[in-house]
Amino acid sequence: MPSLKTLRNRINSVKSTQKITSAMKMVAAAKLRRAQAQAEASRPYARRMGEMMAALAAAEAKNPSAPPLLVGTGRQQTHLLVAVTADRGLAGAFNANITRSVRNQVRELESQGKTVKIFTLGRKGNDALRRDLRDKIVGSKNFLGKKTLEFSDVEAIAQELMKLFRDGEFDVCTLVYNRFNSVISQTATTAPLIPASPSTANDNAADKAQGYEVEPDDGTLLDRLLPRNLAVQIYAALLENNAGFYASQMTAMDNATRNAGEMIKKLSLSYNRARQANITKELIEIISGAEAV
Repeated sequence: MPSLKTLRNRINSVKSTQKITSAMKMVAAAKLRRAQAQAEASRPYARRMGEMMAALAAAEAKNPSAPPLLVGTGRQQTHLLVAVTADRGLAGAFNANITRSVRNQVRELESQGKTVKIFTLGRKGNDALRRDLRDKIVGSKNFLGKKTLEFSDVEAIAQELMKLFRDGEFDVCTLVYNRFNSVISQTATTAPLIPASPSTANDNAADKAQGYEVEPDDGTLLDRLLPRNLAVQIYAALLENNAGFYASQMTAMDNATRNAGEMIKKLSLSYNRARQANITKELIEIISGAEAV
């Protein structure tokens, strides 16, 4: 049995840990409110813009001069997976869900004879995927040290992805991120980035897109619209991921605080039993000594 001093030290250590986890839970809860509001505010704009691009893709599907960013290259041999994770941990299985989903998609695509490349957004995902998929990672970006994620940061990422696409590095780009559902639920989600998916557009939207009159011309508009849509979809995914991270961290820290409390109770019980045993032993020694005299 551990000594009384050892048990006291362990109790004090667990109490210190409990204070840290409790403080982290409160900080995560405070940051979650703002992150959730940002994620929910971005959804209508990102969804509507995605639907519009899908309608344009459906309308331009048979146009040989349509931009490859909109309708694709005509090939699906090389796939780029953009894995969105957090820069920090202590959030349960939040980051692991994305890396697991990416690994599963890599195995599935390679079993079909496809070439797979990975672009990571977030330090934890980059660190995890480099352990076994280092040769597939073609780029990475994290936001450590930034208090607020700006749209200009995402525009730079969109430009980098577009450069890779123009250089022929990939044919299809897919976004993998955690969608925020509620404080206790975040879903690993995949969304097409390049090309736009015509399957998400309804027939009415595609018919309207065919009847649009564009000024000054289609090419000028799409040259501005396509990069914008790419940045908007990535930005919305990052906001969803950010809200999910704080929700997952708050839940994880709440569980850690509860577990620390249970451990303190068990250690305190062991300490009291050990102390009682020592007192009983001393009393027996005193009584035995008195009887011997």
